[in-house]
Amino acid sequence: MDAVALGPIGQVSRTVSDIAASEAWYRDVLGLTHLYTFGSLSFFDCGGTRLFLSAGDGPVHDESVLYFRVDDVSAARHALGERGVVFTHEPHVIHTHDDGTQEWMAFFVDLEGRPLALMAQQRP
Repeated sequence: MDAVALGPIGQVSRTVSDIAASEAWYRDVLGLTHLYTFGSLSFFDCGGTRLFLSAGDGPVHDESVLYFRVDDVSAARHALGERGVVFTHEPHVIHTHDDGTQEWMAFFVDLEGRPLALMAQQRP
């Protein structure tokens, strides 16, 4: 059997109920770089991984949580809160590694009410 080496994830997708409203929210509120829109499809750059939004015909279902890396989870939470982002869980430590590095997360919701998160590592 030939070896296959999978690379980094290139794209993740989410369905949305209103592509125009979602495009504006991901671009203007979250500050993601909008790449292009084609019909009911909208694409954003997330640090080299593409986020693909598509308008669905039926109800939007729960999908994977998207975790956005940030340098400072508290500062990012404050900035997004100022833009009207609704947080369900404030920044908190979820794990401390043996070397003292802490994993921090804060959770918020998209326009469909689905969870998204900020994540950061803080070294001692």
